Amino acid sequence: MELSVPFRFRSRNLLSPSTHIPITYPSKHQPPFLTKFVNKPKISKLTVRAQRRAPIEGLSDELNAIARCNLDFAYTRRRVRAAFADMQQQLDHCLFKNAPAGIRTEEWYERNSRGLEIFCKSWMPKPGIPIKASVCFCHGYGDTCTFFFEGIARIIAASGYSVFAMDYPGFGLSEGLHGYIPKFDYLVDDVIEHYTKIKARPDLSGLPRFILGQSMGGAVSLKVHLREPNNWDGMILVAPMCKIAEDVLPSDAVLKVLTLLSKVMPKAKLIQNQDIADLFFREPSKRKLVGNFASLIMACLYNEMNNHLFSISCFVSLPNCF
Repeated sequence: MELSVPFRFRSRNLLSPSTHIPITYPSKHQPPFLTKFVNKPKISKLTVRAQRRAPIEGLSDELNAIARCNLDFAYTRRRVRAAFADMQQQLDHCLFKNAPAGIRTEEWYERNSRGLEIFCKSWMPKPGIPIKASVCFCHGYGDTCTFFFEGIARIIAASGYSVFAMDYPGFGLSEGLHGYIPKFDYLVDDVIEHYTKIKARPDLSGLPRFILGQSMGGAVSLKVHLREPNNWDGMILVAPMCKIAEDVLPSDAVLKVLTLLSKVMPKAKLIQNQDIADLFFREPSKRKLVGNFASLIMACLYNEMNNHLFSISCFVSLPNCF
């Protein structure tokens, strides 16, 4: 079994009817001294269950096999992206159907100061159109810089702006364990390091510079701006994660447990048992449509969105990112 397989801890009374492998750990050694009371060996049980995604409707067996790849590491995420690149452009969505043509794009990798290979991309206006300003994008937790933002970046570039984006380590096509954020400030450091190089480009000299953040990327953008307020001419926030609402946070007791687990086993994954579509859509037909579309997005985003996976250390650090 691969190390990245999600682990679920269950008590004996809540064993799942699905296939599982019980592992017992009996006490093997008696205490090295005599006592008046003799304790019986305790037995704890750990249930390990490997989840297999249901096939995505409308895809070939080959593409389904690729979509089911272990996405923990960059080389498999890059394989998924390459396999679904053409399908992404054919999605029935305004961002892809109405994307302007003639935009100059460039993709490249560069190794940051922490030794991780980072995926970068740029969108530039058509030749002959003067550049008004540069826009640097920070994506959210369940996103990358090459899916929905692809259409948005083309629209912004068509208006005369140069657009730049990067995948954080552990996201999209960048190196790192998938979705794992050991420390939130590391994201801020990576963004500052990369966009400092971008802002120093000769073709952008003297032009206004804006940082654009969406969802968790909004929190990253805010912290970037707080660190270097004089290096940006403006900040654009789309649904920024300034704070997690208290009514959706776990109880204080659960947060304390998660904080402890984040130190003991920071790369373990939290799994949402209920399908996200079940929470937001009442009509079965719409729920099925959204579920199938979400599965396709999940494959293209290199992210198990339907299972809504978070590393424990990330979950604990996000509420306290400021």
